[in-house]
Amino acid sequence: MKRCPECRRDYYNDSLFYCLDDGNALLEGPASGSRFPDEPATAILSEPGAVATGFGDGEEPQTAILSEPPASTGGQVDGENPTRPFIKTTAAEPQKSISEASEKQSLSVNKAAKPLLAVTVLALIVLGGFFGYRYFNSSTKQIDSIAVMPFVNESGNADVEYLSDGMTETLIKSLSQIPDLNVRPRSSVFRYKGKETDPQTIGKELNVQAILNGRIIQRGQDISLFVELIDISLDKVIWSQQYNRKQSDLVTLQSDVARDVLSNLKTKLSGTDEAKVTKTYTTNPEAYQLYLKGNYYRTKYNKDGYKKAIEYYKQAIELDPNYAMAYVGIGASYFLAAGWYLPPNEAMPQSKDAALKALDLDESLAEAHSLIASYEVWYGWNWENAEKEAKRAIELNPKVGHDQYSYYLAAMGRMDRSIEEMELYQSLFPLDLVANSSLANMYLYGGQTEKAIEQARKTIELDQNYAPGYKALGLAYARKQMYPEAIASLEKAYSLDTTPELMGYEGYVYAAAGKKVEALRIAEELQSTFSKFAPDYNIAGIYAKLNDNEKAFEWINKAIDHRAGPIAFVKVDPLFDNIRSDARYKDVLKRMNLPE
Repeated sequence: MKRCPECRRDYYNDSLFYCLDDGNALLEGPASGSRFPDEPATAILSEPGAVATGFGDGEEPQTAILSEPPASTGGQVDGENPTRPFIKTTAAEPQKSISEASEKQSLSVNKAAKPLLAVTVLALIVLGGFFGYRYFNSSTKQIDSIAVMPFVNESGNADVEYLSDGMTETLIKSLSQIPDLNVRPRSSVFRYKGKETDPQTIGKELNVQAILNGRIIQRGQDISLFVELIDISLDKVIWSQQYNRKQSDLVTLQSDVARDVLSNLKTKLSGTDEAKVTKTYTTNPEAYQLYLKGNYYRTKYNKDGYKKAIEYYKQAIELDPNYAMAYVGIGASYFLAAGWYLPPNEAMPQSKDAALKALDLDESLAEAHSLIASYEVWYGWNWENAEKEAKRAIELNPKVGHDQYSYYLAAMGRMDRSIEEMELYQSLFPLDLVANSSLANMYLYGGQTEKAIEQARKTIELDQNYAPGYKALGLAYARKQMYPEAIASLEKAYSLDTTPELMGYEGYVYAAAGKKVEALRIAEELQSTFSKFAPDYNIAGIYAKLNDNEKAFEWINKAIDHRAGPIAFVKVDPLFDNIRSDARYKDVLKRMNLPE
């Protein structure tokens, strides 16, 4: 038991040292009425040699229990009881009254205790504030970058792989509607598909604050989706959820997941943003699944894939004639197939028609506006409309349309602005192979050869089997007259992708290196082997580099007739540097509606 010498309050908690009422130091024993009136008063002292007060003149010597032996005594420890305290006896001295002594001691101790108490309280406040801030900050901070990793198909059936990929892509598209949220594109995350990769590694490589993992199981008409959101900085799962739905609820499932993810990213949505994120383009679950199958096959990027994709999109439209995004899918498929397995004059008009139909149904589709811009740049050459549609796409979605606007500016010869737009596009999709190789091409068109080489190398570092990266590197080397390196790079590109276009660039590099025989051999092979899809502009480039202007303009005009690919960039493409002083060059610009 302890007592307060000031207010006389008794305390039964031996761990207390100060009175809770007035802050005075507590003494051993009750405030009044000792059970042993004849026993001398004792006090546990905090320091050796301290003297207890409370006895008047003539009383027995005071006994003090000390915490350790004073240096001046010869006290010994009892061997059988090592914890026995040392005892020191001192002669009694005349004492003041108990009340006076207690008051004096109380004032002295309290005077010393109050600064210590203040420091302790202050420290507790600071520590509490620090940890409280850390807790509050970590639990409420907004995450502004995320990678939606490819959902894992755990159904045990490869035929429903389209569902896991489709849910991933749909969620990426939905989350990308938020202007302040940086969502990594499909091309960045799908390179991790099927790989066991540590979240920290992914977070570092993709430079994101969070990643979303998902597993999906389809059993008959039942779908189970489990998702988990990982905060990279905390290295922990901050949210997880399992959704069990019927297949008929698939359309609303993706909206629910997107809303829940954003909520746990601490993202505050305006009414407009929430409408964009949760927007569904069809209420027909069968049409939605057909649309997902179309996306799945379109991203195979091969002849068979494009054919199947178009078929599935058309089936989706048969079930829902107002399915605008299915029309966008058809337009994208035809655009990608143009000049590969379909002639441009067949594929490109169908791409435009599908995009226009999508806009008739939903004018707010940025992807459809971007498709129209693509058509105009690469085929239609209605430059005013190309600019308008690219800007409209960017207005509707700041993450869509910058690439086509850059291409438009390049066709106009405005390379400084073109490079700015492509740099912005690449910054939005830093791991996208197309964005990176396109930026290398823009640097090359703009005469920034060193930057073109550096950017092409970065592209190759992302994927050493990506042919366009080697193509851009080889053309940049040729611009610097580093011909052995240029030839090696173009040969590598063609070994990875045996398209007539890459063969044509290889022929151009041979011509630039002075290897006329090899260059002519490739030009002739392109004409004989790829008669239907011969890249006319590549053949024109080979002859232009060989200073055969007659044949160069012959093939340029064929390229204009066929609307063949990058002929749109005749004003800036190094392939045609040698012929721009020819009087016939102005006629070329006029035919393409390009300013001189």
